[in-house]
Amino acid sequence: MARWTVDEPTKIDFNGVVALKANIVAGTVSVLPTSDRPTLHVSEISGHPLEIVHEAGMLSITQKSSGVEGILRWLQNTRGRTAITITVPADCPVTLNLVTANAVVTGMTGRVSVKTASGDVTLDGVTGSVDANTATGAVEAQGLGGSMTFNSVSGDLAVARGVVERLYAHSVSGKITTDVDLHDAAGVQIRTVSGEVTMRLPKSASAKVALLSVGGRIDAAFDGLGREDRPVGKSVTGTLGDGAASLNVNSVSGAITLLSRPDPEALKREGEHDR
Repeated sequence: MARWTVDEPTKIDFNGVVALKANIVAGTVSVLPTSDRPTLHVSEISGHPLEIVHEAGMLSITQKSSGVEGILRWLQNTRGRTAITITVPADCPVTLNLVTANAVVTGMTGRVSVKTASGDVTLDGVTGSVDANTATGAVEAQGLGGSMTFNSVSGDLAVARGVVERLYAHSVSGKITTDVDLHDAAGVQIRTVSGEVTMRLPKSASAKVALLSVGGRIDAAFDGLGREDRPVGKSVTGTLGDGAASLNVNSVSGAITLLSRPDPEALKREGEHDR
């Protein structure tokens, strides 16, 4: 086992990393894929030092604390700032536990788990499974290629580009916005209380659709979906294409909007016509 205590900017190389776990209070954490030796680059640090442990390929990065007093000081460390960049193999599982720190994860193919209180999370080209939990922090993702689970109180979720195999999102008041393609047999399930939900799918999307709300507005741009308005509750349901995927959205008072976008082939033909 190798152990380091870091209280100033530094760079550490590792012989191999099979799993990464980082516990950071404030600042920024960036995780990038590499085919070279894994590396930790600490570019800025104030407040509590970092304790780095590398054992049997498991890399742990934690802002130090001890006992109840240490935990209280650890929480107060949000006034400090730590900026770190970690490079690991693309398929390395990543676990990030944050308070106000922001995180950027790029190009990972393994499982990514992020828990944060108010820090924002950016996911770019992450094609493995994603598990994101926030209180008020926002999550922005683009180029996803696997499954994603999102739970939040008031944090927003925005997902753009990529092909989704499974998306489960739950928020109390946070907005949920998606603009993605659905994998064959994909499953999308979204639940909100007052948060607005806006989704955009290609015009040729194939899915069984069920949009339900107790008091929120429901708008759908696709033909062939049936609407039912009741004194308490309304719904828009139906099948797009051959119904290969499933799309279920439920809200209490949040508005639900399902938009349609042209298929890439249609956009290409339109561009050629304009020329």
